[in-house]
Formats: sequence, C-alpha cells, structure tokens
Amino acid sequence: MTTDSPKYVIGIDLGTLSGRAVVIDTSNGDELGSAVMDYPHGVMDHTLTAGDNQQLPPEFALQVPADYLEVVSTIVPQAVEDAKIDKNDVVGVGIDVTSATVITTDGDGNPLCEKDEFKNNPHAYAKLWKHHGAQDQANRIVDLARERKVDWLERYGGELSSEMLLPKALETLEKAPEVYNAAERIVNALDWLTWILTGRESYAAGDSGYKRMYQDGKYPDEDFLTTLNPDFGGVFKEKMPAEVLPLGTSVGTLNERGQELLGLPAHVAVASGNIDAHVTAVAVQATEVGQMTAIMGTSSVYVVSGKEFHSVPGVFGIVDGGLVDGLWGYEAGQTAVGDIFAWFVENCLPGEYCEEAKKRGISRHELLTEMAAKQEVGEHGLVALDWHNGNRSILVDSNLSGLIVGQSLATKPEDQYRALLEATAFGARVIIENFVEHGIEINEFIAAGGLIKNEFLMQMYSDITRLPVSIAVSAQAPALGSAIFGATAAGVYDTVTEAAEAMGKRVKAAYTPNEENAKRYDELYKHYKYLHDLFGKESDVMHDLKRIRQEAREIAAKK
Repeated sequence: MTTDSPKYVIGIDLGTLSGRAVVIDTSNGDELGSAVMDYPHGVMDHTLTAGDNQQLPPEFALQVPADYLEVVSTIVPQAVEDAKIDKNDVVGVGIDVTSATVITTDGDGNPLCEKDEFKNNPHAYAKLWKHHGAQDQANRIVDLARERKVDWLERYGGELSSEMLLPKALETLEKAPEVYNAAERIVNALDWLTWILTGRESYAAGDSGYKRMYQDGKYPDEDFLTTLNPDFGGVFKEKMPAEVLPLGTSVGTLNERGQELLGLPAHVAVASGNIDAHVTAVAVQATEVGQMTAIMGTSSVYVVSGKEFHSVPGVFGIVDGGLVDGLWGYEAGQTAVGDIFAWFVENCLPGEYCEEAKKRGISRHELLTEMAAKQEVGEHGLVALDWHNGNRSILVDSNLSGLIVGQSLATKPEDQYRALLEATAFGARVIIENFVEHGIEINEFIAAGGLIKNEFLMQMYSDITRLPVSIAVSAQAPALGSAIFGATAAGVYDTVTEAAEAMGKRVKAAYTPNEENAKRYDELYKHYKYLHDLFGKESDVMHDLKRIRQEAREIAAKK
C-alpha cells in the first residue's frame, strides 16, 4: 500500500431498482458518506413507460440507460458532500451493475433508445438481467452447443440462461433486426458506464467470462454463430471488438464527460467494471477457497472460489480468475428471493394484516416474520417451490413457476409466508449440495444484501444448510466491494486480495446451526427435493401453463 494520505475511493453500486454510492477510506474500509437514488423509470416489465406506453410481451424487463447516468450524477456528489471530504483527495472509482444488463449503442456509446426512430422499440432499451424474452434463443444455443460438443458449454454447467448477453443479442436480431443492424456496439451496462466515464471502450474480464461467453481468451467461433442465424456470425468481432481487461485494472481516468457527471477531478482512476454480486465477495473478505458469498436481495447470487476447475452442472458460470486472481470463480443463483416475499405481501395479504402493521408502525414483512417465527418447524404443513421467476440454478429454466403444496382452509398468510422463506433456503441448499457433490469445497456461508436484516431468515438459512452464516458489516457491501477494486485500480494496493484484507469486513459465524431445527427441516427438505425433481425434471405442467398463458394473452391482445 502506498503511504500518502488521505486517500478516498468511491464505490458505485447500480442494482435492480436503485443506485448507491459510498465514500470509503482506503486505509481501513470505513464508510464516510453515502447516497442512494431510485431509477426514474424503474423496471419496465409491463409497459414501455419511457416510450409510447405500449404493453410489453411477457418475460420482458427493460431499463433506461440514461437513468443510470442521472443516478450516478446525483449520488456521487451527494456522497462526497455527506462524507465532508475534499473531492481532490478521491483517487479512484469502482462501479458494479446488475450482470447481463445489455445495451445496444452506436459507435460512440449513445444508446439506440435515445434516437427518435427507436424510442418506441422495446428492443432498443437496456435488457435487464431478469429479462427472459430470449428463452427460445438460449435453448437453440444450447442445443447447437451440445450437437457440436463445444468445450465452453461446460463452463456454464451444460446449460445457458436466457439472462446472458448472447441469447439477448440473438433475440434482438430475430425480433427487431432494425435495432440489431443499427447497433454498432452491444455491451453490458457495466462496460458501457466505464466507457462513458473514461472515453475508453473495454470489457471487464469477470463479466466477460460469466455473461459474454469469453473463455480461455476467445468467444464462440463465427461458424457456430452463423449456424444459429446467417446474420449473427459477426456479433462479437463487429459489435464487441474492444480489449478485455482483468479485474482491478484501471480503464483510465475520468474524461471531460466523466468529470462533469461525477463532479470529480480528472486524475480519478476508474476500475474495470464488475458484477454487483461478485464485488461483494471482496467486501466480506471471501477471497479464500470454500467461502461462499450469498448476495441476498430481490434475487440471490452465490459465488465461491476453488483451486481447480471442476465441471458442475447447472451453475451459472465458471471463470478462471472470475472473483480473485489465481482461483476459479463459480457462480450460481436464484432468480427470485426478496421478490417472492414482496409479491406475496403486495398481492396475498388480507386488509387486517396491513392495518395491524400500520397501527404498530412496522412493515408487513416484519409483521409476517414475527408471526411465522412463533411457529415450530413444520407446523404450517406446507412446502413451497421458489420458482416465481423461473429457476437459475441448478435447473436453468426460466419457464418454471412457483408452487405451494399442503394448503387447506385453515392455512393462514403467515403459514404461506414462512413456507416461502423456507423455500428460498431449500433452494440455496440444493445449490450448495450440487457444488459439494462436484468437488467444490464450501465451509462458510457469508451473507450480504438487504435480507440479512431479517435475523429469523438468517438463522433459518444456517439451520437448513448446516453452515455457519457470517454477515457483511456494511449495509452497502457491493458498493464497498467496488470501492476495493477502485483502490486497486488507483494503485493504493497492489492486489485486490491485499485491498480486501485491509478494507473488507464481516461478522464471522453470526449464526450457527441449531441441530434440533436442522433435523426437522430435513423432513421438509426431503419433500422440497422431491417436488424440485418432479416439476423441474419430469413434469411439463409448468411449461404447459406458461404456454397456455402466452397463447391466451396473444388472443386477448388481438381483441
């Protein structure tokens, strides 16, 4: 570490619904100031509110790229002001964004949705990570990859999620060729932001490996891409030609536009972008083998490092140096966790529950958690499947859906709510067991994100997984992680691991398994796993229901 002081870095975390910035002291990782702002347009998953308000197709989830710039231009100056520091003492900026959020632009990085001819075309907007409109394209990519026996498919667990860049790009070509042909660049949002701030187009190595099919220094070959679609062969060479940079590398310093947006001086280094979940690993010092970081919010992402490559079916990605240099980074996840709890509270709660929560001055989630916590394990007689937004790992199927089994006329909202909490923990256990079965060591569960505030839920995860659950200290762990990469890019630390050791923080083993509860959860888990395999592998019921829904919506749209 260099000794000159003071030195500050800013971590910018752009999540699904909002962005946040934190000012961090590089000497110890202390958070000195912060700011948060929601995206003006939020997530457009029903109507194109930024355009002509047309109804969007099912499984669409879009955002407005300009919202990201409006947010960062607001929260960074606010965080600096909150920290009461001299902006000239800021040496670096790190940025993370939701992964596989894909933007089509012209050659200068201007998003196509900002052009008059495309402002009402949904495919010209940013396709958010949970945009699942490209499931058909993902299926075709996997089918061809299996037929060709390509090596890279194994790096994605033998499957490919519709969330990835490649299916989304192919979807744009086939559903909106006018957008695809006009796009000189197709980039993930994190690379777009560092491009805008520095003027240098580049791609982050971690994100490229996990989300852009960049493995062992190359992309899928042109013949493979042309077979998918004759007009798709040049998608990487023509629309993604820039250099891939290692994690913690400086893309450059702020250009004139970057200085204006962030309100920071020209000398500030901008780190190569990163995935919002992945940066959290360094924020909680999970840089060693066996430490699994769980980023728990609207969805959950699980990342862990291993010494060697192991083929693990159903994972979301396996990348050499994907989390820290010298280790293989493994990723899996659940497409909905907090989103499921929010859905239930917003759609399934009687008025008297809402009134009681309001009267007591607590949230509806807090009320339901309090009521659920009074039950014995299994008292509700329910088992649920946590697939309300499909399954990311280990089935990799966006067409699966949620389920609660065991309901009766005596079932209450708190019973259902607890069953949904348990379902997400059971889903995490499936992922962990899949890792361990295929040679990946896991000895610590380190939780970060908004859901760690729910102590009952955290104890439940410890009991169900039989792992000690450590907790992130920072409420803004991804932003802290980005700041750690920013400190490395600025040269304050020589390596990301060194920076994480000095700046990262966690409470070790904040929760430990209760064996009596764990045994009773095992009984419920047995039935969860049966339903998981039945509806996820053997039955087409959920797929047929999605098809029937889609056909009915198409009929309704024509009336």
